[in-house]
Amino acid sequence: MWTEADHSLKKTFKFKDFSEAFGFMTRVALLAEQMNHHPTWTNTWNQVDIVLSTHDAGHTVTDKDRKLAAAIDKMV
Repeated sequence: MWTEADHSLKKTFKFKDFSEAFGFMTRVALLAEQMNHHPTWTNTWNQVDIVLSTHDAGHTVTDKDRKLAAAIDKMV
């Protein structure tokens, strides 16, 4: 479940290993590029932490973030 805090949407995804986490990040990167809306994220071994906010709207949550979050959820 995405959490809204500090003017952003946040979610942690856990995978079997680094390869699965990296594959997920690759798929999200391609999607984000298509949507022209790019996440802030970190990856440590099997975990990917994603933070979404709309920078050109003053770093706040917008429909762009909610749409990207929903699309990311469909990838898991």
